[in-house]
Amino acid sequence: MFVAKRENGLKRSVYESKLAELHFELVKMQYWIRASGQRLVLIFEGRDAAGKGGAIKSIIAPLNPRGCRVVALGTPSDRERTQWYFQRYVAHLPAAGEIVLFDRSWYNRAGVEHVMGFCSDEEYTEFMRSCPEFERMLVRSGLILLKYWFSVSDEEQEHRFEERAGNPARRWKLSPMDLESMAKWVEYSKAKDEMFRHTDIKQAPWWTVEADNKRRARLSCIAHILSSVPYQDAVPPPLNLPERRPAHGSYVRPPKSEQNYVPEIEV
Repeated sequence: MFVAKRENGLKRSVYESKLAELHFELVKMQYWIRASGQRLVLIFEGRDAAGKGGAIKSIIAPLNPRGCRVVALGTPSDRERTQWYFQRYVAHLPAAGEIVLFDRSWYNRAGVEHVMGFCSDEEYTEFMRSCPEFERMLVRSGLILLKYWFSVSDEEQEHRFEERAGNPARRWKLSPMDLESMAKWVEYSKAKDEMFRHTDIKQAPWWTVEADNKRRARLSCIAHILSSVPYQDAVPPPLNLPERRPAHGSYVRPPKSEQNYVPEIEV
């Protein structure tokens, strides 16, 4: 049965007004990143149904996709399993002037792989030891690295799972792994705490986003990104559009009857 969506405590008009303001600043930030040759990596981690995907969509919505991309890697191939663990993630890091958002990242090893037994204890221990050094190397290279953990209460997560389970348009968001995670709430909590203990480093600290309220979480996350990137206004001046040349008598537009048109929907 479909479960109606609950009011999240922030009026849509207020949310959309603030989001428009932040979107304009994101555009300014991207112009600066491109002009200065900076590289920005945003990592999004957190519990299933915590709102990471919606936050990512709200961030990339106003940005030029030619300089901004989302990386959401699937299960590693047999070949990738034999590589250095960070290798397939390194291939997706940004070049100068680019922004990359990781919808889950190398922290899969500290979370789902560890909890579900997809990696050995030795691989897990090595990750905890090498990850801080890997991230320090990235920061020393000049890359800006921001890591966000979306935190959601067990009650809110359960509600969102119920909403997805009852809504055919959203049911695809529930994977077998998501369902199994509900029974391992404590294990995932302990894994997250241990991950923070090892990888919450000065050069690349973790930032927790309280995400029971999705709209407020998105606004807070975007505002924090903007406050963490030392961008300046590099927006180019307005374009001067050339005058349209008058139509020449030699051109006659083909009749509409000779072309196929998409029927306009009745609303």
